[in-house]
Amino acid sequence: MTREEIVEKVNALLAEEFEVDEANFAPDANIKETLSLDSLSLVDLVAVIQQTYKIKIPVSELKTIQTFDNLYDYILSHAAQA
Repeated sequence: MTREEIVEKVNALLAEEFEVDEANFAPDANIKETLSLDSLSLVDLVAVIQQTYKIKIPVSELKTIQTFDNLYDYILSHAAQA
């Protein structure tokens, strides 16, 4: 799986799940702000990513995922191990 494939799939998933236009997903944009996430919807985001890519995102590592780039990189590095 390439990074480009991850970016495409994640953007499509998040756009549908949170009803936000993909055009707003700049690589360095803050995920929580862009998607207007509260703590409950953040759990939804984690669940969607974990289910789609069959990876676990521990709460301790969630703090390091601030931007879309962080999320893509996290998925790329952890999905490869699955």
